[in-house]
This record gives sequence, structure tokens and C-alpha cells, in this order.
Amino acid sequence: MTQPNSSPAPSTPRVDAHFHSWQLARGDYGWLTPQCGVIHRDVTIDDWAREAGRHGIHAGVLVQAAPTEAETRWLLGRSAEDTRVLGVVGWADLLAPDAVARVEALARHPRLKGLRPMLQDLPDPRWIEQPALAPALHALAETGLVFDALVRSEHLPSILRLAQRHPRLRIVIDHGAKPAIGRRQWQPWADDLARIARDTSAVCKLSGLLTECGGPPAPGQVAPWADHLLEHFGPDRVLWGSDWPVLELAAPYERWWAQTQQLLAPLDNAQRQAVLGGNAVRVYGLSAPAVPGFT
Repeated sequence: MTQPNSSPAPSTPRVDAHFHSWQLARGDYGWLTPQCGVIHRDVTIDDWAREAGRHGIHAGVLVQAAPTEAETRWLLGRSAEDTRVLGVVGWADLLAPDAVARVEALARHPRLKGLRPMLQDLPDPRWIEQPALAPALHALAETGLVFDALVRSEHLPSILRLAQRHPRLRIVIDHGAKPAIGRRQWQPWADDLARIARDTSAVCKLSGLLTECGGPPAPGQVAPWADHLLEHFGPDRVLWGSDWPVLELAAPYERWWAQTQQLLAPLDNAQRQAVLGGNAVRVYGLSAPAVPGFT
């Protein structure tokens, strides 16, 4: 396999498929406490853009951080006139009596590209399988919204069944399903993720792995897990993301970007372009970013 060039060709944008912005005073980030240290601060789109822009990344997908529709509408408002934000992944109450109407209303916003119910924070790992969710999930599929799955290893069997029951639902697995790399967790994560890749059309984000190292990540520590998801999903079903600023709990943006280059080194240039932006544009149905040289 030929070695890639150091930079993608200008015809394909680099897209950060997963970043956050939040404002503490809004008060609906239950998990974001002072114990979170460096990330317990206001974070703007401009803050992200300064980090990403140093590496030729000028566009991204803004992802929710609070389980409220109020935050979703706040993110949509912040991104409405910002050409750097190509799409928003929000949140909706999928169990509400009017869940279908809520999903359809949110889907009418041109920047909303997906919804994420934060499954990792729910006590029941099979929560997504309850029949009462079927109408809302059908509405997601019908409106073309992506289902972002914020999950851990224990949720993967349910995600497999979800994909099989709703074959038209586009599913994106966030952060490689967050394997416990610091504890060297491999099974059942590895087999369950491979089964999803083989038996469904789900895609997976190459993101969030450094923060699963259980401490300062060692050089190359995440490589076996990253290689596994690249091997099974293939470069046409993997989306690169930073998970910034959560990433800062483990490493700065530039270190994850540098490790990404090492992880993607075996791929050819076209495959690298796909992982670093092309796949995000296709999967989320994004418009081309307003970056000079991109078409």
C-alpha cells in the first residue's frame, strides 16, 4: 500500500466530526462539575476553531453535551450563521408522548443532522430496546437524521439489535464504543464491535480513545483498539473526530492529531481523506464547507 501524502488534497475538506461547545451558566450539564478540572469552563466555537485550524481543519460537527432540547436549540442558534459548523447532533426526549412531533420539528432545522440520547449515562444498558421508543426511532429514519450512539462495550449487543430492527436508521457509534483501554479491555468489546461492522451498515467514530486510557496516554497506547475498528469498519465507514474539549482530559488537540497521522499511515491518500472528512460529509449529509479551495 502506498504511503499517504502529509495532507489531503484540497478537493476534500478536513472535518472534525465530533466537537463540543458549552456555557456553564446554562445549568443543564449534570455531568460537567468542578471535578472535571480543565474542561469545567465555557467553551465557544471560536475556541474550537483556534485549535482545529492549526491543523487545516476548518469545519466540524457540533455535538450536544446536555440531555435537553433547550441545549439543542441553543447549539442550533449558535451555529446558524457560522459556516464552520456544518451540522449539529442534538438531543430530544424520545420517550415523550409527542416524541415523533418533536423529532420532526427539530429535523426541519437545516443544521440539525442527528440526535444522541446519551445512552452511556442511563442505568439500563438495554434502554434503547424498549418498544416505546420505536415511533421516535422510526421518525429519525424517516426524517434522515443520524442516530449517534454514545455507548460503552456493554451497550453494543443492544446497538446490534437496534440496527437489525431499524435497518433504515443511520447509526454512528461514538468514540469506538469507549473501550476501557486503561484496563486493557478487549473482549467482549472487540467481537461485539466486529459483529456490528459485519452485520449492519453502522459507522464508527475514531475519537475519544485517549480519554479511555485511564491516565496520561502512553505513545501508541490506543493503536490496537484504533486498528481494530479501522480493520473491521474499513476506511469508508470511519469518521475522525477530536471530542474536544473533553480530549483535554488526556491530551491537547495537537497530540491526538499527531497520533491520528500515525494510525492512518497504512492507508492510501484517498482513504485518509475519507476518514478525515469525506465520510462525515456523506454520513451526516453535510454541505461543502466554506473554505477556500474546497468545492
